[in-house]
Amino acid sequence: MQEFNKHEIFWHSRRGMLELDLLLVPFAREVFESLSHSDQMLYSELLEEEDQDLFIWLMKRSVPKDPRFEPIIRQILAHNSDAN
Repeated sequence: MQEFNKHEIFWHSRRGMLELDLLLVPFAREVFESLSHSDQMLYSELLEEEDQDLFIWLMKRSVPKDPRFEPIIRQILAHNSDAN
């Protein structure tokens, strides 16, 4: 089973685009460790996607072509709305 380096996940969550950083960095800090291993893998895969795609998905302007990402995107957005 793949182990994740929390520090590495945090740095991959930093995208350099404020809107993405405000969603992904707190999620990586506060939620990532509590996710199931399969959700951790999914989040790690999500971070491999292009910033433009992440932006439109997280702003609900489009849905990912890969439906596996939809649940983790919902979790990211739910965490953000819980934090506000």
